[in-house]
Amino acid sequence: MQIRRATTCAALATAVLIPLSAVGAHADDVPGYPGMEKYTADLAPVTVNRSQASGTATIWLDDTTAHVRITVDDVLADHPHAQHIHIGGRGECPTDYDAGIHNGKRALSTLDGLEAYGGVETSITTEGDTSAASALAIDRFPTAPDGMIDYDRTFELSQAAADAVRAGNAVVVIHGIDYDGDGTYGDVLGPSDLDPNLPMEATNPAACGPLV
Repeated sequence: MQIRRATTCAALATAVLIPLSAVGAHADDVPGYPGMEKYTADLAPVTVNRSQASGTATIWLDDTTAHVRITVDDVLADHPHAQHIHIGGRGECPTDYDAGIHNGKRALSTLDGLEAYGGVETSITTEGDTSAASALAIDRFPTAPDGMIDYDRTFELSQAAADAVRAGNAVVVIHGIDYDGDGTYGDVLGPSDLDPNLPMEATNPAACGPLV
């Protein structure tokens, strides 16, 4: 199935400024990143989406400079997987109870989870822009050879994203599921609630974890 690129998503592109909080992690002297603050998210599968994806996201932060490392297993192989830092919600992952009914089937869409994790502030792309404007820049997200994402990049966060990470209000979400197990992003759940030109399987959350 051909997946067309979309570069903006008004429903996701929220830019909520979160004030700095004392709950932010202290700077760690991490090998290779001396003096940088370290934040980690344990990425757990969104089981209501029939996902088994899991992994870890780590951010080393110096002011607004972020070194981001993400490893995820058991995602749909050889398909693009949007990945974001969400902010402005409760700073947590949604539960199965947040799921809706889509095309007659129970699943959690990205919009179903907004109250839990908030809107997209950072698009964790492989190159180029990393703002919310690239939330659906499908051609610039990892494609998961052999069902694995292995991502490593340094880029600048917005001030809002950096503040949210330090305040404990930032959540990493990996998108893209294979709900019916047919090996592709199909129309089993209907069109995406973010872009009707994309199937919902391509944009639904597969794995999620708050940065702590």
